[in-house]
Amino acid sequence: MTEGIKTVIFPVSDLAAAKALYGGLAGVEPYADTPYYVGFKVGGQDIGLDPNGHREGGAGPVAYWHVEDIKASLQALLDGGAETIQDVRDVGGGTLIVTVKDADGNVFGLRQVA
Repeated sequence: MTEGIKTVIFPVSDLAAAKALYGGLAGVEPYADTPYYVGFKVGGQDIGLDPNGHREGGAGPVAYWHVEDIKASLQALLDGGAETIQDVRDVGGGTLIVTVKDADGNVFGLRQVA
């Protein structure tokens, strides 16, 4: 089961500048503000800034579908022809993410909150 897309993460090269830009747009202070991730909650959605995204191959924002069972959801995507870009990993506090690509080259992710 999915809760839909609730997280969008932008790869950024200058975290401080991006934090000012997106914070100004969002009109809120970040709920997470670390050297490796800045996150804003806007209208029930997470907007994240990842200073390592480009280095890890990110060419643009990645939308994350929130799912209850990341392994089962990933297997369903693989069975449907998707390809894993970055394997399931814990990004802190038991939150798991995985990034995939569909047959048309669209990159998106799955996110399971602990």
